[in-house]
Formats: sequence, structure tokens, C-alpha cells
Amino acid sequence: MTASKSEAAYQLVSERIVNGAYSPGYRLVLGTIADELGCSVVPVREAIRRLEAEGLVHFTRNVGATVAHVDSTLYLHTMQTLMIIEPAATALAADAMDAKWLAKARALNESMRQCLEDFDPVSFTRMNTEFHQLLYGQCPNPHILDLVQRGWRRLAAMRASSFTHIPNRARASVEEHEKLLDLIADHATPAQIEAAAREHRAHTLNAYLKAAGMAPSAI
Repeated sequence: MTASKSEAAYQLVSERIVNGAYSPGYRLVLGTIADELGCSVVPVREAIRRLEAEGLVHFTRNVGATVAHVDSTLYLHTMQTLMIIEPAATALAADAMDAKWLAKARALNESMRQCLEDFDPVSFTRMNTEFHQLLYGQCPNPHILDLVQRGWRRLAAMRASSFTHIPNRARASVEEHEKLLDLIADHATPAQIEAAAREHRAHTLNAYLKAAGMAPSAI
């Protein structure tokens, strides 16, 4: 029972952080959350510890748990992590990507291309997130998949729309998506797919770091 309540608390708080209901600096009152869920503070505390480990919550002595503030270093670390594990997940998922899936991915990427004409970074970011979910979503390794999903949740919680800061990156991103889909359609090797996915992620990260006045990623 405690485990399920802990998961419920985790899902509740993480969802509210992601959708902005709990903004950066918002104080998380464990007793209030526990009352809402109809449980003790123990499973809520467990959930908060998970969120702290993911970088979404910050705990300060004599203050308690608050929603973490966004910073460029956290973005860097999150993107570096995704740059390692998401390409692997995509390569592992490639065998499960049939013609129906590929058509859906191409249609979504085409919608992103059309978005470039009257650029809306928020809409573009939403579609970009959905596109990448299609790429890695069928990864057969549940542990890798979980790590990738955590990284994307962290980006969403930071409300880090890279394309707000680097709008010129969007057009190149769409072209890189197309090349990656071509590799998958042509049954390229997992190593080729993984390398292309990693290069794509690296380009976005380094463009963001350059715009923020930071050095390129070491990996």
C-alpha cells in the first residue's frame, strides 16, 4: 500500500511541476499533499526524495522541499545524459518501427517543417517532444527507457524550450530528423542509427550552450 501511495504522490507532484501548477520555488507541504491523497506523510516523503534525486525538487534545512529553479548547468547535465542514453534507446527500438510507425513519424516531422513558416517555439517544442517519444518509445529495454523518460520529464519540468533560445536551430533539427528516419527506413545498423541520433542531440545542446555563452559540451 505504501509503495502505491508513494507512486501516486510522485505522479501527482511531478505532473504539477511539469504543467507549471507548482512553479520554481514553490514550497511543497507534505502534510497538505498527504491529506489530498488520503495517506500519511511517509509515502509523500518517499516521492519527494525521488523527485529530489531527479533534480526537480530542492530540499533546504529549516525550509523544506521546494520546486527546483531552472539553471543552465542542470540543463547541460540533463542533455548530456540524454545524449548518451536516448540514441541507444532509439537504436534498440528501430527493429520495432514498422511502416505505420514510420508514416506517423514522417507526418509529425512534416508538421514541424510547416511550423517553421510562422514559427511558434512552444508548439515546435511540443511536436519535437512527441517526435522523439516515437523514436525511443518502443525501446525493449525498460531500464534504459525509464532513464530516457526521466530526462525528458526533467526538461519539461524546467520548461526548457530550447527553440525559444535558439530558433535558428529548428530548421536544421527537422532536416536531421528526416535523415534519421531515412536511416531507420533503410534498415541501417544500430550503430549508424545511434551515431546519427547522438549527433542530432549534440547539435541542439551545443547550439543552446553557445547562445547561453557557455563552452561546448565535452562529450
